[in-house]
Amino acid sequence: MRHFTVTAVLCLFAWINGTLASQSIPDQYPASELYSKPVEIIPRVWSAIGATGPPTYENSGHNNNLSFIVTGDGVVVVNGGASSRLAKALHDEIRRITSQPVKLVINENGQGHAMLGNSYWAAQGVPILAHEDAATVFKERGYDILDRMKGYNRDKAEGTKVQGPSETFTDKKVIEMGGMHIEVIAIGPAHSPGDISVWLPKQKLVIAGDMAFHERMPPVFDDTNTEGWLESWEKFEALGAIFVIPGHGHPTNIAQVRRYTRDYLVYLRGKVRALIDRGGSLQDAYAIDQSPFAHLDTFKELAKRNAGRVFEQMEFE
Repeated sequence: MRHFTVTAVLCLFAWINGTLASQSIPDQYPASELYSKPVEIIPRVWSAIGATGPPTYENSGHNNNLSFIVTGDGVVVVNGGASSRLAKALHDEIRRITSQPVKLVINENGQGHAMLGNSYWAAQGVPILAHEDAATVFKERGYDILDRMKGYNRDKAEGTKVQGPSETFTDKKVIEMGGMHIEVIAIGPAHSPGDISVWLPKQKLVIAGDMAFHERMPPVFDDTNTEGWLESWEKFEALGAIFVIPGHGHPTNIAQVRRYTRDYLVYLRGKVRALIDRGGSLQDAYAIDQSPFAHLDTFKELAKRNAGRVFEQMEFE
């Protein structure tokens, strides 16, 4: 196991250094509705890495990572996908890799690219698991989320229906399948309600979901809890993961996601706190210098919005 871990880390770092993200690439796998072909990160753990830019018709809404674990007695999929057609495209790839049936789909949160593909998986008779808060968000906003997806995906939205999870949990769900021990953990408040991470303690690999970013800028939404995210981060890092599959971008390590998630939040909140303390305004927040992170994908789309939302939140902390 020690030999495998060291070798795999070296291979992973070499792969990362040679395949930097770029939101300017519209599609890396034209033969499929998937943005990229699934790759095996470590033995039995695969991920189809999504685009690091916003969802578009060209990337079919595949702008998050669609991962799966081939356990030996069935496949566990992490994320339902942004549409029924995208979910089917992932399923087609899984069938090329293994004859084992998909036995569970896990939604990493209540966002469209995590849940809109649920309608496909439900039609296959596959159970779907999500955190109770994510299920609530999707129940309340599902039709609006579907309409937004139809707006950019047009004919690719065909067959997609609002379908929530078939099972929810509160803190932790343990799955034993095919000799693999899988922990689905709600670590705490972070990027969006119901965020979860999938932890494989034996393999020291975490499918982090939107707890962790490193190639694209972390988005701050109206319901993002940046203060809670920093508190949750300590628990996330305490898992002791060697391998990190983030919600967006290529697999990496803890040091990278710490630098571009935790350290970014600390930096932005520090700038906003200083601004508030000297009586600055929301308009001033939009001008905060975030240039140390300007190389991240979606910087232009998100930096000013992030600063404004953090300012509005911190005014009342």
